[in-house]
Amino acid sequence: MTSVMFSSKRSKPLMAAIFLLLGLLMSTIIGIQSIGVCYGTLGDNLPSAPEVVQLYQSSGINRMRIFDPNPATLEALRRSGIRLIVGVPNNDLQALASIPNAATDWIQSNVLTYTPDVDIWCIAVGNEVSPTNPPTSQFANYLLPAMKNIQSALLAAGLTQIKVSTASFSQLLGSSFPPSQGSFSDGVSSFINPIISFLVENDSPFLANIYPYFSYTGDSQNIPLPYALFTAPGVVVQDGNLQYQNLFDASLDAIYAALERSGGANLQIVVSESGWPSEGDPAATVENARTYYTNLLNLVKGGTPRRPGQAVETYLFAMFDENQKGGLETERHFGLFSPSQQSKYQIAFN
Repeated sequence: MTSVMFSSKRSKPLMAAIFLLLGLLMSTIIGIQSIGVCYGTLGDNLPSAPEVVQLYQSSGINRMRIFDPNPATLEALRRSGIRLIVGVPNNDLQALASIPNAATDWIQSNVLTYTPDVDIWCIAVGNEVSPTNPPTSQFANYLLPAMKNIQSALLAAGLTQIKVSTASFSQLLGSSFPPSQGSFSDGVSSFINPIISFLVENDSPFLANIYPYFSYTGDSQNIPLPYALFTAPGVVVQDGNLQYQNLFDASLDAIYAALERSGGANLQIVVSESGWPSEGDPAATVENARTYYTNLLNLVKGGTPRRPGQAVETYLFAMFDENQKGGLETERHFGLFSPSQQSKYQIAFN
């Protein structure tokens, strides 16, 4: 057997290079594993739940967010290896906040019935609830009590590994420019600060829905399209020593800054929705959507200017075009796949 000896002077640079390569490899692996896709069911022409789960698997998508505890979906996910965020619809918040045992019954029916076969890691209680937004303001007083009751029911059931959070959104910010000045608006501080404290106490993530598409279409005079699509050729926003070439990073870092100002400096942010529609508006094209999704997948692996090197767990919105969604025409064209299961953008998830 031949032994090989390295001098200390030569081995140190070699080992440093090896560790650097291992670090880059692990960062890439973690980034790939941190991508999920939201699965909505507001369509009358969508595949069955088992077919959807098979499509996730064959596409290399290992994380899913659903917006309600649909029994067919949960059953199809058994032993699939897909990690899951389960949503609690806004309409259920009042009952969960005020009716004795409602949270216990919810956990029994929608979690205990399926675990450990279904890998539920987080329960998103409510979606984009805001005390200043009329469509959801009616649920604001029930949100935190519902979250606390769900948390208590999980602990009572011994499910300490499942996190409880709520899906928030950028409209809660009163300031977002420059990103370092991000802060929650005065009108929501009494609403969001106790929620942040709850998340900190329970080591739960802050879920944030981030849509550069809506920011761009709402202010296209001041926001360049390349800045929203990750294609700006250079720095667009200089914020102290931080430089921003895309709106997604700026939006996410504004939320980080707001959390830091509200006692949540150490909270992990999970981007619970982000997407770009392919039809229904001049900016909503297949090419723009493909560009957005492709660049987003590459970007979130490496973190943001404010939090570099930290892969951001991100859920793309959404798996399918949903022809029964209300609102603007664009709402029905966010799918990565057509209802026939054909990929619209040929995105590589793995």
